[in-house]
Amino acid sequence: MLVTALLTQQGFAVATAEDGESGLDVARALDPELVVLDVGLPGADGFTACRSLREFSDAYVLMLTAQDSELDKVIGFDAGADDYITKPFSTAEFIARVQALLRRPRRVQVVPAAPGEETRVFGALVVNPAAREVCLDGRPLNLTRREFDLLDVLSGSPRVAFTRQQLLERVWGENWFGDHHLVGVHISNLRRKLGDDGRNPSFILTVRGIGFRMGPGR
Repeated sequence: MLVTALLTQQGFAVATAEDGESGLDVARALDPELVVLDVGLPGADGFTACRSLREFSDAYVLMLTAQDSELDKVIGFDAGADDYITKPFSTAEFIARVQALLRRPRRVQVVPAAPGEETRVFGALVVNPAAREVCLDGRPLNLTRREFDLLDVLSGSPRVAFTRQQLLERVWGENWFGDHHLVGVHISNLRRKLGDDGRNPSFILTVRGIGFRMGPGR
């Protein structure tokens, strides 16, 4: 496969999969930094695989597609992709996009909680920034790095409504050039893990026309 050969030539360790389900299994086992995901996968398509990947992984996702359409790109970004490239593509462009993604910081450095603020309590939800732990109804939650960092920002300033751009800058970094859809994808996954109803949430509230803020909990 061309992509495998190109990445191997650049010195990357590469693992491959024939379909979306086996690809997700590989991602769970290896926790890769980057996933190259073809939209035209057999079985469940690349968009579906990307949404499933975003439930447990912060790996950068480069989508490959044969369709050069705006709609496909929007769907890809909505699914949680970081970048998009249309086939056929040049070797130089593909490697440049991979290297650009890997230069981005995976996580912004977290500022330790101030003394006396080790935990933040929102009803049944307890956030411990210093330990990077979250418990709901006394049970620890398994959050991805991005999900925790989003919750850390929101819970650290519960009276503030953050725009998507502000959350991108706080969590992904000021130099991040990804799409705002990424914030919505991670917020949606975070809400699901918190048991939040997107139409009537308790923990992460939607502020119409602005973005998101922390709620009182339940």
